[in-house]
Amino acid sequence: MATLLDFARRRGLIPRISETERQALEAGTVWVDGELFSGRPSFRRLLAEPYPQLSARERAFLDGPVEVVCGLVDGWELERTRELPPEVWRYLKEQRFFGLAIPEAYGGHGFSALALSTIFGKLASRSLGLSAVVLIPNSVGPAELLLAYGTPAQRDHLLPRLARGEEIPCFALTEPEAGSDAASIRSEGVLCRDAAGDLAIRLTWQKRYITLAPIATLLGLAFRLRDPENLLGRGEDVGITVALVPTHLPGVRIGDRHDPLGVPFPNGPTEGKDVLVPVDAIPGGLAQAGRGWKMLMEALSSGRAISLPAQSVGGAKYVARVVGAYSVVRRQFGLEIGRFEGIEEPLARIAGLTYLMDAARVWTCGAVDAGHRPAVLSAICKYQQTELLRGLVQDGMDVLGGAALCRGPRNLLAAGHLGAPIGITVEGANILTRTLIIFGQGALRGHPYALGEVHALEDGDAPALRRALWKHARFFLGNVVRAGVLGATRGRLVRAPVPGPAGRAWQKIAWASARFAVLTDLALLALGSRLKRRQKLAGRFADVLSWLYLALCALRRFEAEGRREEDLPLLRWSVEYALSRIQTAFEGIFRNFEGPAAPLLRHFGAWWCRTNPVGHPPSDALGAQAAATLRRPGAQRDRLTADVYLPTDPAQALGRLERAFLLNTAEGAPEDGEAEAARIDALQVDSFPAPLPVPPPQAGEGAAARPG
Repeated sequence: MATLLDFARRRGLIPRISETERQALEAGTVWVDGELFSGRPSFRRLLAEPYPQLSARERAFLDGPVEVVCGLVDGWELERTRELPPEVWRYLKEQRFFGLAIPEAYGGHGFSALALSTIFGKLASRSLGLSAVVLIPNSVGPAELLLAYGTPAQRDHLLPRLARGEEIPCFALTEPEAGSDAASIRSEGVLCRDAAGDLAIRLTWQKRYITLAPIATLLGLAFRLRDPENLLGRGEDVGITVALVPTHLPGVRIGDRHDPLGVPFPNGPTEGKDVLVPVDAIPGGLAQAGRGWKMLMEALSSGRAISLPAQSVGGAKYVARVVGAYSVVRRQFGLEIGRFEGIEEPLARIAGLTYLMDAARVWTCGAVDAGHRPAVLSAICKYQQTELLRGLVQDGMDVLGGAALCRGPRNLLAAGHLGAPIGITVEGANILTRTLIIFGQGALRGHPYALGEVHALEDGDAPALRRALWKHARFFLGNVVRAGVLGATRGRLVRAPVPGPAGRAWQKIAWASARFAVLTDLALLALGSRLKRRQKLAGRFADVLSWLYLALCALRRFEAEGRREEDLPLLRWSVEYALSRIQTAFEGIFRNFEGPAAPLLRHFGAWWCRTNPVGHPPSDALGAQAAATLRRPGAQRDRLTADVYLPTDPAQALGRLERAFLLNTAEGAPEDGEAEAARIDALQVDSFPAPLPVPPPQAGEGAAARPG
C-alpha cells in the first residue's frame, strides 16, 4: 500500500493543495457542474431544477421604487458631477435599497437572489454608477458576513443600521501587493489587550481599488491576524481574518478617489495605522478568528453568480434595445442599415447572446435561492457574462458608429463601453478565473473521484486511495466506451429528454460531456499537479465546461418558458454558437495535449475531432432570423429586453430613439411626416463649445464626502 502512495506522490499524479486552496475547494457546493464532469448528465434531473420567477412583492418593488430612482438619475449629469444628488441618496435610504438582501426582521427586504440580480441589472441599464452604489452594500460585504457568521448581538445592532443606510459599508481586500493572489495580503492585525485589559486587535493596513471606500462608514477589512503572546493558544499566525471597522476611528485614513475609466462611482484607497478595535469586530467573534478566507470563499461561491452577471445582463439587454432600434431608424443608401447583412451579423450576436446570458442569470440565481452555492458555476457566470458584455458593447459601438463616439447626453453606449473592463477585472480577474479557477477547482470538486483521491493521499490512507483509484479507473473506461459510441453516432443514441426541435441539442451536449470527461481524466493522469502550470490547456478545458453550462441554461429557459415557437431562432442560434465554441476548445485541447498520450491525441484525436465536430457556427439564415427579433416591436422584443429602464420622456436619448423606432415601424411609416421628423431628431448628436465642460472638484475627505 505504501508503494502506491509513494508512486502517486513521486509522479505528482495527484496535486497537493495549500490550506487556502483547501478552503476554496471546500467552499460552495457542486451542482450542474458535477453532471457535466460525469460524462453522462442526467437531463431529467436538470430539467427538474427550478427556473425561478419574481414574487409579487419583488415585482412591485422593481416596477415601483427601482423605476422611480432610475428616473431621478441623469446619467450624463452624474458623469459630469461625479456625485449622486442628495435627493437620490435620501430616496435610496427611505426605500431601504441598502437592505435588499437583509431579512425583514432586521428592517430589510429579504429579497431573493433573482430579485437582487434583476434590480442590479435594471439600475445598471440606467447608470453603472447608480448600480454600483446599490450593489456593493448588498453583495459580498458586512451584511452578508453578519448574516452567515455574526452573533445575535452583532446582527441586532448592525443589520438594521445597514438596512436603513445609516451605515454605508465597503469591503477592503485588494492591496498594492495582493490582487488576484489575495491570500498573500500583508495587512496585519495584532492580538493584544486594551487599556481595560480586554482582548483587542491593533490593525495596520493599506488597501486600494475599494468601491465605496470614499463614502463608507463601516469597513469590512481582510487582514492576517498575529498572536505574538499566544493569547488564543493557537500559535502566532492565526490566519486571514475579517473585521468590521468603523471608519471614524483614530488612525483610519481614506485617500483621494480613484477614477475608474470615468465611471462615476466612489472608489479609492484606504489606510490604517495602529487602529484599535475590540475582538467583537470579527463577525462571529473570536470563534471566527483565522477563518476569514473561508468566509470570503463561501460568500463568493454564490455572490459571483449575482452581482456582476446582473450588471452584464442588464447591459446586454440595454444594448439589444438600443442597437435594434437604431438599425431601423438609421438609413444609408436609402435603406434601414439593419437590412444590410454586415449589420445583421452583429445584431444576431446581440440577440442570441442576450437570450443566452439572461438564461444563465436566471437559472443560476434559482440554484442560489434553492440553497446551492455553486462555486464553479458562479465563476463561469462572472467570467463569461462580463466577457460577452464587452463584445456586445463593441458590436453596438460598431453599429452606431459616430453616434457612439461623440460624448454627450444623447450618446447611448459610450458609458457602457468605458465601464465594461471594470467587470472584467473585479471579483477575480477574468484571466485568473478562466485559467485557474473554473477548471482547476472544477476538476477537483465536480469530478466524482478526484477530490477523494487527494484527501486519501494527504491522509496517507492507502486503502482509501486504492478504492478511489479503482472506481476512477472503471469510471474512465466506461466514459471512453461511451464517448467512442456517441462520437461514432454523433450523439444520436442519447435519448433526448424533451420532444421537438430542441431534442438534437440535448443529444449533442451529452456527446460533448462524454468527450470532456474522457479528456479531463487523461489530463489529470498525464499532468497531475503540473496542470496548474499548464494554464493555456486548463483555459481550453474551462471553455468547454463554460459553454456546456451556458448551452444547458438556454435549453432550460426554452423549456421553462413553454417552448415558444417564436423564440426558437434565438434558442437555436445561442446553442449552435455555444457548441461551436466547445468545438474550437476541443480542437485546441487535442492539438496541445501533453503527456504519454499526446502523440495519439495530437494526430488521430485532432483529426477525428475536426472530421466529427460537435458543432458549427450558426448559419447566416439563422442569424437573420435572430437579428429580426430586435428589429420588430412587440412582445418578443420586450421579453428579450425585459427589466431595462425605458424612459418615456422623448427629451431623453433612449425615449427619443424608442419613439422614433415605434413610429417608423408602424404601418404607413414611410409616408408619415411625424415618423420622419422623429427619425431625424433621434439621429442628432451632441456638440459643445470649446473647451468641454470641466467637472467640479470632487468631494474631499470627512463629512463632505458622506452621502446624504
